[in-house]
Amino acid sequence: MYMIMNRDAGAAMYATAARRRTAVAAHIALTAATVAGWLGAVHGVSVWYAVAILVLVAPWSVAMGVLNGATRGLLQLRGHMLDERQLVERDRVRAIAHRITLGLLFAGAAGVGLATWLGGVRFDGALLFPALFALLVTHWLLPSWVACLRVQDDAPDEVDEAPHGH
Repeated sequence: MYMIMNRDAGAAMYATAARRRTAVAAHIALTAATVAGWLGAVHGVSVWYAVAILVLVAPWSVAMGVLNGATRGLLQLRGHMLDERQLVERDRVRAIAHRITLGLLFAGAAGVGLATWLGGVRFDGALLFPALFALLVTHWLLPSWVACLRVQDDAPDEVDEAPHGH
């Protein structure tokens, strides 16, 4: 697994911060589309939702591979495979993702509470499952998105510019 996560075969796909941001944005969009398709298939709306899931799985997997490659397996490798710097970074990524998830939970709870209290809106159980499922997927993938966004560009190779032979 260590060798797979540290191959340079796809390094061009995540070599710059802009490419990593694009990969994260694409992965978020593919995840949202896949979740929407899965929820549509679960609720039996149309068979096309199941077809959409099958179509989306391959690009989603490629995008996830790009994220994993960019982070060099920071979240996938076991602790004994990582050095101290990577272990500290993994803890930071998890803490940031935890805070973001907490913020999302708070915003959702506050929004529902305010809509109920001030607007007299009543929520039925039909929205509960999709909301909880979306939150579950976000909780699962947010550390990967945060880790990929935190990766620093590799330092350019230093060229020896000292005059030779003098």
